[in-house]
Amino acid sequence: MMQLLTGIACAVFSCIWVNAQNLRPFSSKEYVTDKEITTGAARVDQYLPLLKGKKVALIANHTSLVKGTHLVDTLTAAGVQIVKVFGPEHGFRGNAPAGKHVASEKDPKTGIPVISLYGSNKKPTPEQMVGIDIMVFDIQDVGTRFYTYISTMSYCMEAAADKGIPFLVLDRPNPNGHFVDGPVLEKGFESFVGLHPVPVVHGLTVGEYAQMANGEGWLKGGKKVDLTVIKCLNYSHTDFYLLPEKPSPNLDTQASIYLYPTLCLFEGTALSVGRGTDKPFRVIGYPGWKNAPYTFTPVSIPGVSDSPKYKGQLCHGFDLTDFAEEFLKNSGKLYLFWLQDAYKQYPDKNTFFTSYFNTLAGNATLKEQIIKGVSENEIRKSWEPALENYKTLRKKYLLYPDFQP
Repeated sequence: MMQLLTGIACAVFSCIWVNAQNLRPFSSKEYVTDKEITTGAARVDQYLPLLKGKKVALIANHTSLVKGTHLVDTLTAAGVQIVKVFGPEHGFRGNAPAGKHVASEKDPKTGIPVISLYGSNKKPTPEQMVGIDIMVFDIQDVGTRFYTYISTMSYCMEAAADKGIPFLVLDRPNPNGHFVDGPVLEKGFESFVGLHPVPVVHGLTVGEYAQMANGEGWLKGGKKVDLTVIKCLNYSHTDFYLLPEKPSPNLDTQASIYLYPTLCLFEGTALSVGRGTDKPFRVIGYPGWKNAPYTFTPVSIPGVSDSPKYKGQLCHGFDLTDFAEEFLKNSGKLYLFWLQDAYKQYPDKNTFFTSYFNTLAGNATLKEQIIKGVSENEIRKSWEPALENYKTLRKKYLLYPDFQP
């Protein structure tokens, strides 16, 4: 155990900063990593008949690949008429930093209009929906409530429902689909980083999420869209799916994807999560963190981080990469200790949290619990009633074998 903790623990925090004694042990029977999984997009024969002779709008980005070829090119070569593409946060090519508005453009290769849904509007306007017979969603998600691709999908489903246009989801595995955890979003905390009452880690593929949003009447006005999901083949929620392409500029490794559900909460604090370094969402820190063993200096990186927190300042903190790969992906839960102890150690408690924290948490309770020093066990107990209700609801919409009985 101590060898695995080397380089992370320090005198102030001892070994507790990476204590794994409460983590669920790995079982090779539960997690399969060596089988061939076929994405919905790769099952072209299943959905091509639905698109022939139709004016098609894609919701897509750089992850929309079919055996290494972009879906736009795959469908165009098959004679499908693509009239427009809607691009999410980070843009159609996936090279815009988080939070940066993206302009509409024309795809230089095909000349197809690319309409940004992360600029002046996040939901397609009635004018942008003109001339469309069917909408197709194909984007790789990472399975957290605050990752905005599912919000873009939901808004596009609403726009399709408004016009009576069918909506097709080409499903993809969820790399964090092997567990469910975190507080369920409470009413009044809805935002683009959390539209619906689901926990931080919802344990659904985008296809399953679309079915839930549609089936539960979560689309605006309670409308329902004519929804079809092309399932993945040979996928199970017990799998660890290794992404073939980074889903966004700052989630550039598998370790960052496993850490993201926990570390994204730090985006609502005074700490840096490594934006502007070569280890985004793998490190945390701030200038002056006494006795923290790892150092990094954020800089501007075009297309990744234009103005990262603490730009040009030496930060002290922790590199959590090894912990993510050795323990966190098998834990089946968020790792709250880092957040709790970082707050305890931060010199100015009044400036630790930003207004964004409650938006990410989906409630005002978690912040107050951390401030009051509530134990992790008690925090988790407060989540249980809503989580149990959600888990029951989730089972109605599963398309694949689950990780729990």
